[in-house]
Amino acid sequence: MINKIHVNLNFNSYDIYIGSQLLKDESISSFFLSNKNSVIIINENVYNIILKNKLKTNFYNYIKDIKFFLIKDGEYYKNFKTVEKIISFLLNQSYGRDLSLIALGGGVIGDITGFVASIYQRGVNFFQIPTTLLAQVDASIGGKTGINHSLGKNMIGSFWQPKGVLVDIDFLLTLPKKHIISGIAEIIKYAIIFDNSFFIWLEKNLLKILNLHENELLFCIQKCCELKVRIVENDEKENNSRAFLNLGHSFAHAIETYTGYGKWLHGDAVSVGIIMASYLSFQLNILKEDDLFRIIKIFHNIGLPTTGPKNMKPNDYLFLMLRDKKVLNGVIRLILPITIGKVKIFSSIDQNVLLESIKKFQKKYIF
Repeated sequence: MINKIHVNLNFNSYDIYIGSQLLKDESISSFFLSNKNSVIIINENVYNIILKNKLKTNFYNYIKDIKFFLIKDGEYYKNFKTVEKIISFLLNQSYGRDLSLIALGGGVIGDITGFVASIYQRGVNFFQIPTTLLAQVDASIGGKTGINHSLGKNMIGSFWQPKGVLVDIDFLLTLPKKHIISGIAEIIKYAIIFDNSFFIWLEKNLLKILNLHENELLFCIQKCCELKVRIVENDEKENNSRAFLNLGHSFAHAIETYTGYGKWLHGDAVSVGIIMASYLSFQLNILKEDDLFRIIKIFHNIGLPTTGPKNMKPNDYLFLMLRDKKVLNGVIRLILPITIGKVKIFSSIDQNVLLESIKKFQKKYIF
């Protein structure tokens, strides 16, 4: 069965296809892969998996006639140097504005491909075929593209919507468990932000998702996609409610920048970031202690980290968070949970209060 979610953005509208062995549907395969002027952007790891034909879908047969551009695997390579290599390849091959780029991989591939698509000859089409759980539930949807700078994560980028997103759960069969677990962090994020009932469902079903049970997995992916689409349709350029999706990310991006890109998986950093945001909310007498413990417990039970790098000091967090994209006029804007299923943007938290909360958090070893 194929599920389809429409993203209604007027001229930038597109569809998300969710299911298994989706390319067996000729209308889908021709839509995503028929353009003679297409280039697939892929990392070496995913490319080797496809060449070794580990996928049940025999995916390689669908893409063997399309040109590839390989990049190194990892967040470390999400930078201007990689972008320049891709653009140089496209120019040397004389690709014009009728080019379509296909992002085949995880969030890093999607971010880089979308960014290149947004700036190459002032904009070309691109498609998302996410192969990781994190990308399937979050990163591939909504048109956020970007690359990292040594001073901050995702500091250079653009909004550039894909022409379509193909979410095939068969790709997940190729992933190490640690990447499935990392993706689950973003799933939990959606429940904390939007839906207490979904959070309760996750408390009961996370192990089934981890073990890739098809019914629970498809339900979960569709639920997250629907929640994100609703937000993106209302606030495409993140001027208001789309910022909710950054719950925990100010802390998480600080961890990723401090440790060096790629040392921490994004979902692992998000897990710690959400817990730190929840702890701050509790310290401010906003979030109830029972909700805080449930949030910590659900991340802990699935195997996600609940504390940050041991050598990262409170001042390190504050210094890097002050460079975050959500800082306006020197004021840190933080998204904090006020209960499970509801969050709020706070723009008036004193830096000393934030610093003290981080110090207390680091002293408190709950597990």
